Amino acid sequence: MAGFKFFMPSVNLMGPGCLKDTGTDIKALGFKKALIVTDKVLNEIGLVKKLEAVLEENGVDSVIFDGTQPNPTVGNVNAGLEILKKENCDFVISFGGGSPHDCGKGIALVASNGGSIKDYEGVDMSKKPQLPLVAINTTAGTASEMTRFCIITDEERHIKMAIVDKHTTPILAVNDPLLMLDMPKSLTAATGMDALTHAVEAYVSTIATPITDACAQKAIELISEHLRTAVENGKDEKARDMMAYAEFLAGMAFNNASLGYVHAMAHQLGGFYDLPHGVCNAILLPHVQEYNAQVSADRLKDVAKFMGVDVSNMTAEEGAKAAIDAIKKLSVEIGIPSGIKELGAKEEDFDTLAGNALKDACGFTNPKQATHEEIVNIFKNAI
Repeated sequence: MAGFKFFMPSVNLMGPGCLKDTGTDIKALGFKKALIVTDKVLNEIGLVKKLEAVLEENGVDSVIFDGTQPNPTVGNVNAGLEILKKENCDFVISFGGGSPHDCGKGIALVASNGGSIKDYEGVDMSKKPQLPLVAINTTAGTASEMTRFCIITDEERHIKMAIVDKHTTPILAVNDPLLMLDMPKSLTAATGMDALTHAVEAYVSTIATPITDACAQKAIELISEHLRTAVENGKDEKARDMMAYAEFLAGMAFNNASLGYVHAMAHQLGGFYDLPHGVCNAILLPHVQEYNAQVSADRLKDVAKFMGVDVSNMTAEEGAKAAIDAIKKLSVEIGIPSGIKELGAKEEDFDTLAGNALKDACGFTNPKQATHEEIVNIFKNAI
């Protein structure tokens, strides 16, 4: 194996109440005015005001862009960039889940490099570091607050662009579980399964390492132990805290081992039908792993063990099936839809979706490379 690079933010704040430390850290960095990239819901319920208060206490001005859509678009990036330039902001704060983080990355990247966010689709296409980005999480799933992945929907092509770029890594990531207590059950379930998908795909990735394996293993264990509680009782601070650690560990894993066909295919569903990313991942995860079991049965047996299954007397193939069954069982218990048909996916679109999925950078590290027909069949199995 060639030399290994490990990417993550240089500073990461974790634990209940750590939001208050964010202002001190930002002040020490010398920043003067933030563009806060968020969404209308977080702004309307008053959560953004907590951040504004922390900034104000430390002498940092801010302006809000709350136009981020659930699947952030090229248009969202352009709108936020216009405000950033007009207000002369010297850094960006993304506040929310994966959508504000991805939108914030897009704004910060184009602010430094120019052009359009479309120019940076692919791997390491930018030349300069983005405008400094602080990413503050309010969900436990995407890990976008600490990764070099940025997913932006191109409205014209109806696809999600995968931008994998070392320059999109935030300089500071914040995971305060107290900001996550009011997440609704459905969002908790979807983001939790997103984190599980990150960990599983990183574990079976062709470029997994002992470091990413350790992160993925602990993430899977924590999710298996705490996600059900977080869904059923959102005010359980321990469950929220452990899920915050789990999603961060899963992020450490996939940020460096990359992902697989679950994400490559989910991106197409999300871009084509404007569907929630975590739910698409959750539905596709067992079906893609059934395909991967042809070459990754040993690894999937490990996944079953991490999820609490006694695999001591199982063959690799039996263990892989046990992992897939455990994933399906968890999904059912937390209320994930049973198939993509329930989300509005249509079989006549699978040919187009499969073609785009095979071009997605996330699929390049899947343990088995698929044909177009095989990707179509996985979509059909997930219907």
